[in-house]
Amino acid sequence: MERYLLLGLLQGITEFLPVSSSAHLVFAQALLGLDPPGVVLEGALHLGTLFAVLLYFRRDIFSLFGRAIRGDPAGLRYLGLLAVATFPIALGGLLLREPIERAFSSTGVAGGLLIVTGALLIVAGGKLNRGTARSLDLPRAAAIGGAQALALLPGISRSGATIAVGVILGLGIGEAVRFSFLLAIPAIAGGGLFSLLGAGNAGLDAGEAWGIAGATALASGLLAIRFLLAALDRGKLWAFGLYCLVAGTSALIFLR
Repeated sequence: MERYLLLGLLQGITEFLPVSSSAHLVFAQALLGLDPPGVVLEGALHLGTLFAVLLYFRRDIFSLFGRAIRGDPAGLRYLGLLAVATFPIALGGLLLREPIERAFSSTGVAGGLLIVTGALLIVAGGKLNRGTARSLDLPRAAAIGGAQALALLPGISRSGATIAVGVILGLGIGEAVRFSFLLAIPAIAGGGLFSLLGAGNAGLDAGEAWGIAGATALASGLLAIRFLLAALDRGKLWAFGLYCLVAGTSALIFLR
């Protein structure tokens, strides 16, 4: 029970705050002796955070698909940009599965890459509200997709990398956040589906996992999204970067 609650809270909060859920899972394993979630539980955690995104951004999702169904060129173009940006993480997950899994056994890798995330967020934080916001186009979508693919590694925050790269490339913070979270939907769904398909007959405790861990990830994920958007409205992207720098440096010093 306690393990499922802890994993659900950890996943929901750190999946959406730009502080890297994967790095915190690696740190929790080193500090608390917390076992890896396992494929069924990992699938439940992904689905919990997926529902959090779907619920919070439901109006954007319905509007986007409604426009696309009506044949609106802008809606179809936006879906195309999401597809382009999703391709790198799909390809990386298929081709680099083994080295990525090995990286999850190293607190040094997670700590070092969390410092990279922190530096990226601080740079992006310095560019907020400077100049005229540029529009989302194919090169920017591809670059954001590449940043999301790097988040397969522990320590690179998916939300942090995609939002930061969007801002650095000139997008307004609202557009960068919107694209980042809509881009999260296929990525999180794919991760959850991949975990569940790989479960085989290992899912004997799936009911308990879904009921506790998934619901906890859903609830904490909704709160994390709300907290992140409020912080970004106040221009506090740099604060998450500072946290990542401190946490990553501490991991390199104390957890190696």
